[in-house]
Amino acid sequence: MARNSTGRRVRHTDFLDNGLVAEYSGPGLLPGEGGGGSVRGYLLHRVKPHLPPWLGWGATGLAGALGNWRWGESAAAGVGLTLASVGLTGATWLMGKSTSQQRRLHSAITVAAGSAWLTAASLAGPATGPIDDLYLMGGPVVALSWNVRMILRHNTDGATGGSADGGLLEKVGLARAQIGQAKVEPNRVTAPIALEPGEQTNDDVSKALARIASALDLPKSAVRYTPDPDSERRGDLVIVPEDMLAAVVDWEGPSNLGGSIAEPLVIGRYDDGSPLVIWLPGDPEIKRNSTHLLIAGGTGSGKGETALNLLSEILSRRDVIVWFSDPKAFQDFAPLRAGLDWGVEGGTDTEVMVEAVKAVIPARTRWLGAHGYRQWVPEAAEQQTDPEHSCAPGGRACGCEGMPFLVSWFEEAANTLRNLGDDAFTGIAQEARSAGVSLVVSLQRPSYDQMSTSTRASLPSVIALGCDPRDEGFSLPETVLDAGAHPGAWGNRRPGYCYVVSPGIPEDRYPSPGRTLAFPARAVKTMELLATWAQRNGAHADPITTGAVSGVAGRAYTGRPTPDNTDGTQRAAVLRAVQEEDDMNHGGLLIDPEDAGIDPEDELPAAEQGDDAPIFGQDTGHKPSPEEARRLFAEALAEFEDAGQMVVGPKDFMDWCDRHNLSRPWVSARLKDAAMEGRLEPTNTTGRWRIVPALTAA
Repeated sequence: MARNSTGRRVRHTDFLDNGLVAEYSGPGLLPGEGGGGSVRGYLLHRVKPHLPPWLGWGATGLAGALGNWRWGESAAAGVGLTLASVGLTGATWLMGKSTSQQRRLHSAITVAAGSAWLTAASLAGPATGPIDDLYLMGGPVVALSWNVRMILRHNTDGATGGSADGGLLEKVGLARAQIGQAKVEPNRVTAPIALEPGEQTNDDVSKALARIASALDLPKSAVRYTPDPDSERRGDLVIVPEDMLAAVVDWEGPSNLGGSIAEPLVIGRYDDGSPLVIWLPGDPEIKRNSTHLLIAGGTGSGKGETALNLLSEILSRRDVIVWFSDPKAFQDFAPLRAGLDWGVEGGTDTEVMVEAVKAVIPARTRWLGAHGYRQWVPEAAEQQTDPEHSCAPGGRACGCEGMPFLVSWFEEAANTLRNLGDDAFTGIAQEARSAGVSLVVSLQRPSYDQMSTSTRASLPSVIALGCDPRDEGFSLPETVLDAGAHPGAWGNRRPGYCYVVSPGIPEDRYPSPGRTLAFPARAVKTMELLATWAQRNGAHADPITTGAVSGVAGRAYTGRPTPDNTDGTQRAAVLRAVQEEDDMNHGGLLIDPEDAGIDPEDELPAAEQGDDAPIFGQDTGHKPSPEEARRLFAEALAEFEDAGQMVVGPKDFMDWCDRHNLSRPWVSARLKDAAMEGRLEPTNTTGRWRIVPALTAA
């Protein structure tokens, strides 16, 4: 019995003559096995498969002799035997319809020859005239033809020839489909299929994948079909008999520390053991487009660790900066936060980041165009010393500082989409790729009620983890699902299992499952070291990007801190009152500012004179003049700007209105006036305005 290195019984694989895989379990007799290990036993075992044709030859001769003894003088028997011979030959031809044309013809000829000789031998006698010579010469030829066929079907290389499939294709509804020579790789078999012209299409194979998996005793995810884009009846059937993803592989560090973001990002492995990679920038040499990425998966599917795989790979590259929004207060990403160029925790800060990304796109596109780049390439991140990529006149090098690639990442994006609207990322997704900006959106369920269809259509890449079976169509293209991808089969039972669809990955890999690396507790130290490396060696925002984002975010953006300046002076935390849109779990203590100094353990003060004076019906105090109110409004905008809160609305002025005896409708009117003066700009969200920094006001 065949066993692996651990002594465990393993499954054998036999390639039939049409290239299809038929699996069976159990011991296989090898040289020396069976028959007590004797040579005789081995030879008998090898001869057994070739005996049936010879046994049929002998049985036909015996039947001819018995038939002559019984019906030698009967005319009626002659008619019956002739009709039986014709009927048996016709039945053989009809029953061979589901097999290959070659096997069908061979079988029919064999039956016709045998039944004709039997009829002649029964009526005239087996030794009459040439009948015995035909038996002695023709019988062995027919038997040997079947022996030769069997030998050619099973060659020494395990390759395939012929077309027999053991009835498998007929069972799954693909009778008469032809399978070519299979390509055998470690834990992967690829067999080309040619379907019946005019009767079968590639859709028929896609619908039969579950039945094929059942016939081979494999999970559905182990059987995939990749249609030929140039044919509706041809494609490749891929079978992966062993799930190599069951073993958890831990993350040990980045795959290419100090490399370029244009090089592949390794985030895991496929089920055949090959690396699972993804690219974000494009490559004009091989016509690969830059891409935006969607990370989708249900609760418990491993979405957080998948994001850690990707983010750690990005931060390990020398020519990229990352802007990162996480409404969960960096619960999973805290060890890497120091390596980010800009990190915010949701709410108004994320609103500012969205507006900032929109603002940098035209500035970066203009710079790339002025330096002769049709899209971002690694050379754009270096100092511009090539005259062919110069913005200076006269054909000389301009020496401009390079522009690193920008990744704008929105974690738990459903929170942001609820606050800003389902089309908050639409403009970014449609325009950012040509500017060397890649958008990463991570959320559990990318359905139409969470994200606009325009945004989803502009995210060409996806990492689809386990989900509800009803949500598969939101994550993966229909063609990938038809090819055998089935993330709904995993749910939250197999964290890290995923399908990846992205430019640069061969299309036949799209329905191949992969698994991202796991991040154990001991990986925290390595991630912290990686963040420190990014601070010392990673890219910093170029002047063009810095100028554009500062014009929107003001002091809220300070750029990536350095290891020598992480005491708060480089990126001081912005303290502000709790906002309505803040998450209750991390927005801070819900205490009014005037009550912040109260000790809850102190005794209440005694009653004092005037405590019982009426509150209502008294003089409302001084109401500022219109000129004074406008001055106070301008001061309020300046205060928000100094605090780094660059997106405001009427609700942010509630306390200010009460303090200065101004109505809230008056504030709404002043917001519109300020927008006309260029001090504010509208955002995608109704009633929200972005402050234009005073130094850049028109």
